[in-house]
Amino acid sequence: MTDLIIRNARLPDGRSNIDIAIADGRIFALAPRLPLTANAELDVAGNLVTPPFVDAHFHMDAVLSYGIPRVNQSGTLLEGIALWGELKPQLTQDAWIKRALRYCDWAVARGLLAIRSHVDICDDRLLAVEALLEVRRQVAPYLDLQLVAFPQDGLLRSPTAMDNFRRAIGMGVDVVGGIPHFERTMAEGAESVRLLCEFASAKGLRVDMHCDESDDPLSRHIETLAFHTQRLGLQGRVAGSHLTSMHSMDNYYVSKLLPLIREAGVAVIANPLINITLQGRHDSYPKRRGMTRVPELIAAGIDVAFGHDCVLDPWYSLGSGDMLEVAQMGLHVAQMTGQQAMQQCFAAVTDVSARILGLEGYGLEPGCFADLVVLDAGSVIEALRLRSARRYVLRRGQIISQAPAPHAQLSLPGRSGIVDFRI
Repeated sequence: MTDLIIRNARLPDGRSNIDIAIADGRIFALAPRLPLTANAELDVAGNLVTPPFVDAHFHMDAVLSYGIPRVNQSGTLLEGIALWGELKPQLTQDAWIKRALRYCDWAVARGLLAIRSHVDICDDRLLAVEALLEVRRQVAPYLDLQLVAFPQDGLLRSPTAMDNFRRAIGMGVDVVGGIPHFERTMAEGAESVRLLCEFASAKGLRVDMHCDESDDPLSRHIETLAFHTQRLGLQGRVAGSHLTSMHSMDNYYVSKLLPLIREAGVAVIANPLINITLQGRHDSYPKRRGMTRVPELIAAGIDVAFGHDCVLDPWYSLGSGDMLEVAQMGLHVAQMTGQQAMQQCFAAVTDVSARILGLEGYGLEPGCFADLVVLDAGSVIEALRLRSARRYVLRRGQIISQAPAPHAQLSLPGRSGIVDFRI
Protein backbone atom coordinates (compact mmCIF):
# COMPACT_ATOMS: atom_id res chain seq x y z
CA MET A 1 0.00 0.00 0.00
CA THR A 2 1.47 3.33 -1.08
CA ASP A 3 0.42 6.82 0.00
CA LEU A 4 -0.57 8.20 -3.42
CA ILE A 5 -0.64 7.06 -7.03
CA ILE A 6 -0.75 9.59 -9.85
CA ARG A 7 -2.44 7.88 -12.80
CA ASN A 8 -2.20 8.52 -16.55
CA ALA A 9 0.65 11.01 -16.52
CA ARG A 10 2.67 12.19 -19.47
CA LEU A 11 6.36 12.78 -18.76
CA PRO A 12 8.72 15.40 -20.21
CA ASP A 13 10.53 12.71 -22.25
CA GLY A 14 7.27 11.93 -24.06
CA ARG A 15 6.27 8.73 -22.25
CA SER A 16 2.51 8.54 -21.69
CA ASN A 17 0.01 6.60 -19.56
CA ILE A 18 2.56 6.53 -16.76
CA ASP A 19 1.58 5.88 -13.15
CA ILE A 20 3.69 7.35 -10.35
CA ALA A 21 3.50 5.65 -6.96
CA ILE A 22 4.55 7.69 -3.93
CA ALA A 23 5.47 6.42 -0.47
CA ASP A 24 7.05 8.26 2.46
CA GLY A 25 7.52 11.44 0.42
CA ARG A 26 9.48 9.78 -2.40
CA ILE A 27 8.71 8.19 -5.74
CA PHE A 28 8.34 4.49 -5.06
CA ALA A 29 7.64 3.26 -8.60
CA LEU A 30 7.08 4.74 -12.04
CA ALA A 31 5.73 2.69 -14.95
CA PRO A 32 2.68 2.26 -17.20
CA ARG A 33 -0.44 1.07 -15.36
CA LEU A 34 1.10 0.09 -12.05
CA PRO A 35 -0.81 -2.81 -10.41
CA LEU A 36 -0.67 -1.13 -6.99
CA THR A 37 -3.16 0.26 -4.53
CA ALA A 38 -2.80 3.44 -2.54
CA ASN A 39 -4.47 5.49 0.16
CA ALA A 40 -5.34 8.04 -2.55
CA GLU A 41 -5.26 8.27 -6.34
CA LEU A 42 -5.02 11.29 -8.63
CA ASP A 43 -5.93 10.76 -12.29
CA VAL A 44 -4.25 13.54 -14.29
CA ALA A 45 -5.80 12.42 -17.60
CA GLY A 46 -2.72 12.75 -19.79
CA ASN A 47 -1.45 15.99 -18.33
CA LEU A 48 2.28 16.67 -18.16
CA VAL A 49 3.95 15.75 -14.85
CA THR A 50 7.39 17.22 -14.24
CA PRO A 51 9.76 17.82 -11.37
CA PRO A 52 9.28 21.33 -9.94
CA PHE A 53 10.68 24.45 -11.51
CA VAL A 54 14.00 25.71 -10.20
CA ASP A 55 15.10 29.35 -10.34
CA ALA A 56 18.90 29.34 -10.52
CA HIS A 57 19.32 33.11 -10.14
CA PHE A 58 17.14 35.52 -8.15
CA HIS A 59 17.33 38.52 -5.81
CA MET A 60 14.78 37.89 -3.08
CA ASP A 61 16.07 40.72 -0.89
CA ALA A 62 14.81 43.21 -3.50
CA VAL A 63 11.63 41.42 -4.59
CA LEU A 64 8.31 43.35 -4.56
CA SER A 65 10.05 46.63 -3.68
CA TYR A 66 9.13 48.33 -6.96
CA GLY A 67 8.40 52.05 -6.49
CA ILE A 68 10.16 52.35 -3.13
CA PRO A 69 11.41 55.08 -2.68
CA ARG A 70 10.90 55.91 -6.35
CA VAL A 71 10.56 54.30 -9.76
CA ASN A 72 13.57 53.56 -11.98
CA GLN A 73 12.76 56.18 -14.61
CA SER A 74 15.42 55.13 -17.12
CA GLY A 75 14.94 51.41 -16.57
CA THR A 76 18.71 50.93 -16.69
CA LEU A 77 20.99 48.64 -14.70
CA LEU A 78 23.04 51.49 -13.23
CA GLU A 79 20.00 53.49 -12.10
CA GLY A 80 18.66 50.30 -10.54
CA ILE A 81 21.89 49.84 -8.58
CA ALA A 82 21.78 53.49 -7.47
CA LEU A 83 18.12 53.13 -6.49
CA TRP A 84 18.89 49.99 -4.49
CA GLY A 85 21.50 52.03 -2.60
CA GLU A 86 18.78 54.57 -1.71
CA LEU A 87 16.35 51.86 -0.70
CA LYS A 88 18.57 49.74 1.57
CA PRO A 89 18.77 52.19 4.51
CA GLN A 90 14.96 52.46 4.60
CA LEU A 91 14.21 48.75 4.77
CA THR A 92 13.44 46.88 7.96
CA GLN A 93 13.93 43.22 8.66
CA ASP A 94 10.19 42.71 9.09
CA ALA A 95 9.47 44.29 5.70
CA TRP A 96 12.11 42.10 4.05
CA ILE A 97 10.59 38.94 5.55
CA LYS A 98 7.01 39.84 4.60
CA ARG A 99 7.88 40.61 0.98
CA ALA A 100 9.97 37.48 0.58
CA LEU A 101 7.31 35.23 2.10
CA ARG A 102 4.68 36.72 -0.18
CA TYR A 103 6.88 35.96 -3.17
CA CYS A 104 7.46 32.40 -1.94
CA ASP A 105 3.67 31.95 -1.96
CA TRP A 106 3.64 33.09 -5.59
CA ALA A 107 6.47 30.67 -6.33
CA VAL A 108 4.68 27.66 -4.87
CA ALA A 109 1.53 28.46 -6.85
CA ARG A 110 3.70 28.52 -10.00
CA GLY A 111 5.30 25.16 -9.21
CA LEU A 112 8.62 26.83 -8.33
CA LEU A 113 9.98 24.90 -5.35
CA ALA A 114 13.70 25.74 -5.40
CA ILE A 115 15.31 29.18 -5.64
CA ARG A 116 18.92 30.34 -5.48
CA SER A 117 18.77 33.92 -4.21
CA HIS A 118 21.66 36.37 -4.07
CA VAL A 119 21.57 38.56 -0.95
CA ASP A 120 23.43 41.86 -0.73
CA ILE A 121 26.07 41.83 2.03
CA CYS A 122 27.33 45.41 1.54
CA ASP A 123 24.96 46.83 4.19
CA ASP A 124 26.99 46.57 7.41
CA ARG A 125 23.84 45.70 9.39
CA LEU A 126 23.37 42.51 7.34
CA LEU A 127 19.65 42.84 7.95
CA ALA A 128 18.83 41.32 4.56
CA VAL A 129 20.97 38.31 5.40
CA GLU A 130 19.23 37.84 8.74
CA ALA A 131 15.83 38.28 7.08
CA LEU A 132 16.42 35.74 4.33
CA LEU A 133 17.93 33.23 6.73
CA GLU A 134 14.66 33.48 8.66
CA VAL A 135 12.67 33.13 5.44
CA ARG A 136 14.73 30.06 4.52
CA ARG A 137 13.86 28.53 7.88
CA GLN A 138 10.14 29.26 7.50
CA VAL A 139 9.77 27.98 3.93
CA ALA A 140 11.98 24.88 4.35
CA PRO A 141 9.00 22.48 4.58
CA TYR A 142 7.84 23.42 1.09
CA LEU A 143 10.58 25.31 -0.78
CA ASP A 144 14.37 24.96 -1.05
CA LEU A 145 15.95 28.40 -0.67
CA GLN A 146 19.68 28.61 -1.34
CA LEU A 147 21.41 31.90 -0.44
CA VAL A 148 24.43 33.50 -2.14
CA ALA A 149 26.58 36.09 -0.35
CA PHE A 150 26.56 38.87 -2.95
CA PRO A 151 28.77 41.99 -2.63
CA GLN A 152 26.50 44.24 -4.72
CA ASP A 153 28.81 47.27 -4.37
CA GLY A 154 31.96 45.28 -5.19
CA LEU A 155 34.06 43.09 -2.90
CA LEU A 156 37.09 45.40 -3.14
CA ARG A 157 35.24 48.58 -4.06
CA SER A 158 33.15 48.54 -0.88
CA PRO A 159 35.44 49.03 2.16
CA THR A 160 33.59 46.68 4.53
CA ALA A 161 32.44 44.09 1.99
CA MET A 162 35.08 41.44 2.74
CA ASP A 163 34.38 41.51 6.45
CA ASN A 164 30.63 41.46 5.84
CA PHE A 165 31.12 38.60 3.40
CA ARG A 166 32.88 36.46 6.00
CA ARG A 167 30.19 37.28 8.57
CA ALA A 168 27.39 36.33 6.17
CA ILE A 169 28.96 32.94 5.40
CA GLY A 170 29.46 32.40 9.12
CA MET A 171 25.76 33.10 9.70
CA GLY A 172 24.80 30.27 7.34
CA VAL A 173 24.71 31.68 3.80
CA ASP A 174 25.32 28.79 1.38
CA VAL A 175 27.18 30.05 -1.68
CA VAL A 176 30.05 32.43 -2.50
CA GLY A 177 29.04 35.27 -4.85
CA GLY A 178 30.82 38.13 -6.55
CA ILE A 179 30.55 40.93 -9.11
CA PRO A 180 34.01 41.41 -10.66
CA HIS A 181 32.88 43.68 -13.52
CA PHE A 182 31.64 46.24 -10.95
CA GLU A 183 35.04 46.64 -9.31
CA ARG A 184 37.02 49.82 -10.08
CA THR A 185 39.37 48.18 -12.57
CA MET A 186 39.65 44.99 -14.56
CA ALA A 187 42.64 44.05 -12.38
CA GLU A 188 40.64 44.47 -9.15
CA GLY A 189 37.82 42.46 -10.72
CA ALA A 190 40.23 39.62 -11.46
CA GLU A 191 41.64 39.85 -7.93
CA SER A 192 38.16 39.59 -6.44
CA VAL A 193 37.57 36.39 -8.42
CA ARG A 194 40.80 34.91 -7.08
CA LEU A 195 40.01 35.84 -3.47
CA LEU A 196 36.48 34.51 -3.61
CA CYS A 197 37.38 31.23 -5.31
CA GLU A 198 40.14 30.60 -2.76
CA PHE A 199 37.67 31.35 0.05
CA ALA A 200 35.17 28.88 -1.45
CA SER A 201 37.85 26.24 -1.86
CA ALA A 202 38.94 26.58 1.76
CA LYS A 203 35.34 26.36 3.03
CA GLY A 204 34.11 23.67 0.63
CA LEU A 205 31.40 25.96 -0.79
CA ARG A 206 29.81 26.48 -4.17
CA VAL A 207 30.45 29.65 -6.19
CA ASP A 208 28.01 31.71 -8.26
CA MET A 209 29.32 35.04 -9.56
CA HIS A 210 27.61 37.81 -11.45
CA CYS A 211 30.11 37.88 -14.27
CA ASP A 212 30.52 40.27 -17.20
CA GLU A 213 26.99 41.69 -17.01
CA SER A 214 28.02 44.22 -19.60
CA ASP A 215 27.98 45.00 -23.31
CA ASP A 216 31.76 45.47 -23.16
CA PRO A 217 33.44 42.67 -25.16
CA LEU A 218 36.61 43.21 -23.12
CA SER A 219 34.86 42.26 -19.88
CA ARG A 220 36.31 38.76 -19.65
CA HIS A 221 36.12 37.78 -15.99
CA ILE A 222 34.53 34.46 -16.95
CA GLU A 223 37.93 33.47 -18.28
CA THR A 224 39.47 34.23 -14.87
CA LEU A 225 36.66 32.36 -13.11
CA ALA A 226 37.24 29.29 -15.28
CA PHE A 227 40.99 29.47 -14.63
CA HIS A 228 40.68 29.58 -10.83
CA THR A 229 37.95 26.93 -10.86
CA GLN A 230 40.33 24.53 -12.56
CA ARG A 231 43.36 25.63 -10.52
CA LEU A 232 41.57 25.02 -7.23
CA GLY A 233 39.71 21.85 -8.19
CA LEU A 234 36.26 23.45 -7.95
CA GLN A 235 34.88 21.71 -11.04
CA GLY A 236 31.13 21.18 -10.86
CA ARG A 237 30.68 23.68 -8.01
CA VAL A 238 30.97 26.98 -9.91
CA ALA A 239 28.55 29.00 -12.01
CA GLY A 240 28.96 32.24 -13.91
CA SER A 241 25.74 34.25 -14.05
CA HIS A 242 24.73 36.60 -16.87
CA LEU A 243 27.91 36.52 -19.06
CA THR A 244 26.22 39.07 -21.31
CA SER A 245 29.53 40.47 -22.61
CA MET A 246 29.83 37.23 -24.56
CA HIS A 247 27.17 38.45 -27.00
CA SER A 248 29.57 41.26 -27.98
CA MET A 249 32.81 39.25 -28.15
CA ASP A 250 34.38 38.32 -31.47
CA ASN A 251 33.88 34.74 -32.56
CA TYR A 252 37.58 33.88 -32.50
CA TYR A 253 37.91 34.70 -28.80
CA VAL A 254 34.69 32.83 -28.00
CA SER A 255 36.06 29.78 -29.84
CA LYS A 256 38.86 29.77 -27.26
CA LEU A 257 36.64 30.65 -24.30
CA LEU A 258 34.01 27.92 -24.65
CA PRO A 259 36.47 25.02 -24.26
CA LEU A 260 37.99 26.75 -21.21
CA ILE A 261 34.58 26.98 -19.55
CA ARG A 262 33.78 23.35 -20.39
CA GLU A 263 37.14 22.01 -19.20
CA ALA A 264 36.75 23.88 -15.92
CA GLY A 265 33.26 22.43 -15.35
CA VAL A 266 31.80 25.91 -14.91
CA ALA A 267 28.04 26.21 -15.44
CA VAL A 268 26.33 29.26 -16.93
CA ILE A 269 23.14 30.96 -15.76
CA ALA A 270 21.43 33.31 -18.19
CA ASN A 271 18.56 35.58 -17.17
CA PRO A 272 16.55 36.14 -20.35
CA LEU A 273 13.91 38.57 -19.07
CA ILE A 274 16.45 40.90 -17.46
CA ASN A 275 19.35 40.46 -19.90
CA ILE A 276 17.17 41.43 -22.85
CA THR A 277 15.80 44.39 -20.87
CA LEU A 278 18.97 45.92 -19.40
CA GLN A 279 21.63 45.24 -22.03
CA GLY A 280 22.14 47.08 -25.31
CA ARG A 281 20.99 50.36 -23.78
CA HIS A 282 23.82 52.33 -25.38
CA ASP A 283 23.07 50.96 -28.85
CA SER A 284 21.02 52.79 -31.43
CA TYR A 285 20.35 50.34 -34.28
CA PRO A 286 21.05 47.55 -34.79
CA LYS A 287 20.63 46.73 -31.08
CA ARG A 288 22.36 43.77 -29.50
CA ARG A 289 20.13 41.11 -27.96
CA GLY A 290 21.84 41.31 -24.58
CA MET A 291 21.88 37.61 -23.66
CA THR A 292 24.83 35.25 -23.58
CA ARG A 293 25.38 32.64 -26.30
CA VAL A 294 23.07 29.97 -24.95
CA PRO A 295 22.90 27.58 -27.95
CA GLU A 296 26.66 27.70 -28.45
CA LEU A 297 27.33 27.06 -24.76
CA ILE A 298 24.99 24.05 -24.73
CA ALA A 299 26.53 22.72 -27.95
CA ALA A 300 29.95 22.96 -26.27
CA GLY A 301 28.74 20.64 -23.48
CA ILE A 302 28.28 23.35 -20.84
CA ASP A 303 25.34 23.30 -18.42
CA VAL A 304 23.13 26.35 -19.02
CA ALA A 305 20.27 27.32 -16.71
CA PHE A 306 17.83 30.22 -16.79
CA GLY A 307 16.99 32.48 -13.86
CA HIS A 308 14.19 34.96 -13.26
CA ASP A 309 16.63 37.42 -11.62
CA CYS A 310 14.13 40.15 -10.68
CA VAL A 311 10.43 40.59 -9.93
CA LEU A 312 8.95 44.03 -9.18
CA ASP A 313 12.17 45.59 -7.92
CA PRO A 314 14.47 48.54 -8.81
CA TRP A 315 15.67 46.76 -11.97
CA TYR A 316 12.46 45.26 -13.33
CA SER A 317 8.89 46.46 -13.03
CA LEU A 318 7.29 43.20 -14.17
CA GLY A 319 7.41 39.48 -13.34
CA SER A 320 5.33 36.95 -11.42
CA GLY A 321 7.57 34.04 -10.49
CA ASP A 322 6.62 32.08 -13.62
CA MET A 323 9.62 30.07 -14.84
CA LEU A 324 7.73 29.11 -17.99
CA GLU A 325 7.73 32.81 -18.89
CA VAL A 326 11.49 32.84 -18.33
CA ALA A 327 12.01 29.77 -20.52
CA GLN A 328 9.71 31.14 -23.19
CA MET A 329 11.65 34.42 -23.35
CA GLY A 330 14.89 32.45 -23.45
CA LEU A 331 13.88 30.38 -26.44
CA HIS A 332 12.74 33.49 -28.33
CA VAL A 333 15.82 35.59 -27.61
CA ALA A 334 18.22 32.73 -28.36
CA GLN A 335 16.18 31.67 -31.42
CA MET A 336 15.91 28.18 -29.91
CA THR A 337 12.69 27.19 -31.67
CA GLY A 338 13.84 23.79 -32.87
CA GLN A 339 12.26 20.78 -31.20
CA GLN A 340 15.36 19.75 -29.23
CA ALA A 341 16.22 23.37 -28.44
CA MET A 342 12.80 23.99 -26.86
CA GLN A 343 13.29 20.90 -24.71
CA GLN A 344 16.65 22.36 -23.64
CA CYS A 345 14.95 25.61 -22.62
CA PHE A 346 12.53 23.66 -20.45
CA ALA A 347 15.45 21.77 -18.90
CA ALA A 348 17.09 25.14 -18.20
CA VAL A 349 14.36 25.87 -15.62
CA THR A 350 14.11 22.31 -14.28
CA ASP A 351 16.77 19.58 -14.49
CA VAL A 352 19.82 21.69 -15.35
CA SER A 353 19.04 24.33 -12.72
CA ALA A 354 18.60 21.57 -10.13
CA ARG A 355 21.97 20.11 -11.07
CA ILE A 356 23.71 23.48 -10.74
CA LEU A 357 22.17 24.02 -7.31
CA GLY A 358 23.16 20.49 -6.28
CA LEU A 359 19.61 19.59 -5.22
CA GLU A 360 19.44 16.16 -3.61
CA GLY A 361 16.65 13.80 -4.64
CA TYR A 362 15.45 15.87 -7.59
CA GLY A 363 13.96 14.10 -10.58
CA LEU A 364 11.46 11.59 -11.93
CA GLU A 365 13.00 8.31 -10.90
CA PRO A 366 12.28 5.86 -8.06
CA GLY A 367 13.95 7.16 -4.93
CA CYS A 368 13.62 10.84 -5.89
CA PHE A 369 11.57 13.14 -3.72
CA ALA A 370 7.92 13.29 -4.77
CA ASP A 371 8.17 16.99 -5.57
CA LEU A 372 6.05 17.27 -8.70
CA VAL A 373 4.07 19.69 -10.84
CA VAL A 374 1.05 18.70 -12.92
CA LEU A 375 0.76 21.08 -15.87
CA ASP A 376 -2.36 21.57 -17.99
CA ALA A 377 -0.41 20.53 -21.09
CA GLY A 378 0.22 17.43 -23.14
CA SER A 379 3.91 18.10 -23.76
CA VAL A 380 6.85 20.28 -22.78
CA ILE A 381 6.45 22.38 -25.92
CA GLU A 382 2.75 22.91 -25.27
CA ALA A 383 3.55 23.98 -21.70
CA LEU A 384 6.02 26.55 -23.07
CA ARG A 385 3.55 27.78 -25.67
CA LEU A 386 0.67 28.26 -23.25
CA ARG A 387 2.57 28.89 -20.01
CA SER A 388 0.17 26.27 -18.78
CA ALA A 389 -1.76 26.30 -15.52
CA ARG A 390 -0.19 24.40 -12.65
CA ARG A 391 -3.09 22.08 -11.89
CA TYR A 392 -1.35 20.49 -8.90
CA VAL A 393 1.90 21.16 -7.07
CA LEU A 394 3.19 18.44 -4.75
CA ARG A 395 5.91 18.58 -2.11
CA ARG A 396 7.08 15.26 -0.68
CA GLY A 397 3.93 13.66 -2.06
CA GLN A 398 1.50 16.15 -0.53
CA ILE A 399 -0.59 18.52 -2.66
CA ILE A 400 0.32 22.05 -1.57
CA SER A 401 -1.31 24.02 -4.40
CA GLN A 402 -3.94 23.42 -7.03
CA ALA A 403 -5.63 25.50 -9.71
CA PRO A 404 -8.46 24.99 -12.22
CA ALA A 405 -7.87 24.55 -15.93
CA PRO A 406 -8.13 27.95 -17.67
CA HIS A 407 -11.05 27.36 -20.02
CA ALA A 408 -13.32 30.08 -21.35
CA GLN A 409 -17.09 29.87 -21.97
CA LEU A 410 -18.01 31.56 -25.25
CA SER A 411 -21.45 33.00 -26.06
CA LEU A 412 -21.18 34.17 -29.67
CA PRO A 413 -23.75 34.56 -32.50
CA GLY A 414 -24.12 31.11 -33.98
CA ARG A 415 -21.34 29.68 -31.81
CA SER A 416 -20.98 28.72 -28.18
CA GLY A 417 -19.07 26.35 -25.98
CA ILE A 418 -15.84 25.90 -24.09
CA VAL A 419 -12.60 27.23 -25.53
CA ASP A 420 -9.67 24.88 -24.95
CA PHE A 421 -6.34 26.24 -26.13
CA ARG A 422 -4.65 22.86 -26.08
CA ILE A 423 -4.15 21.21 -29.45
